[in-house]
Amino acid sequence: MGNKKLRMALFGNIYQAKKSASIQKILSSLGERGAELYVDMEYYYFLKDSQHLDVRATQVFVGDEFDADFAISMGGDGTFLKTAARVGSKGIPILGINMGRLGFLADISPLEIDACMASLMEGDYSVESRRMIQVATLPAPGVPSASGGSLDGACALNDVAILKRDSASMISIRASIDGQYLTTYQADGLIVSTPTGSTAYSLSNGGPIIVPGTHVLLLTAVASHSLNTRPIVIPETAEITLDVESRSHSFLVAVDGRSEKCREETRLLLRRAPYDVNIVKRSGTRYFDILREKMMWGADLR
Repeated sequence: MGNKKLRMALFGNIYQAKKSASIQKILSSLGERGAELYVDMEYYYFLKDSQHLDVRATQVFVGDEFDADFAISMGGDGTFLKTAARVGSKGIPILGINMGRLGFLADISPLEIDACMASLMEGDYSVESRRMIQVATLPAPGVPSASGGSLDGACALNDVAILKRDSASMISIRASIDGQYLTTYQADGLIVSTPTGSTAYSLSNGGPIIVPGTHVLLLTAVASHSLNTRPIVIPETAEITLDVESRSHSFLVAVDGRSEKCREETRLLLRRAPYDVNIVKRSGTRYFDILREKMMWGADLR
């Protein structure tokens, strides 16, 4: 990128008060390279007031009122997902700096920030495009209107989970694929995930690992009440229709962990989102290396 000043949109986890030294290192590295810094307002005041750091921001923004060459997510994979939601359809590549343990999405250590920034300035990086899932809310058959609230049009990089509420009994989820009836899940919930999200909530419920770039979606039940229920992989072009019944007449829908209550008469339509998320990867980064480390494959734990 030559001598062009990079515009960096900064997002972070406001609950990581013990990471101020690493945060200062990142701010200093950006400042030394003349980057224009656009900071999310909530994170800006956390850094200024709670961490007492000198944040020389070009602009402080709220919501999606920003533009940048790159977005920097400072936290873990959860922070990365929130950043992806804020970036939305802008197409801005996201750089994930992990302030804790190695993550699948936030895979850059604060110790590597200087080398990483140099690589960005030199154009020595790659950008991976990751698919997302979009949620639409429709009225169930015989119901005049739906109550999807802010869920309607929401997009997930990892997964959309349909879950029972609190200690309620199991829910029934009638699933159809492209209009063809699949099955009715009697379970605590159902997870619909992308390949990116296959190593998240789905994995903890027995779902398979799917390599990013594989053009599929994955359905995994949560605590199914049938031993015959198994995860199923379908084409990413498919449309998934879900009708839910619950004794409490309501259920939860979690979009990348952001949950909202829905009434029983709401039908959910899940399909591939109209845009992808772009993730910055350093040259030489290999997915299987991260997978092996996170899963501790080959480690002798005796």
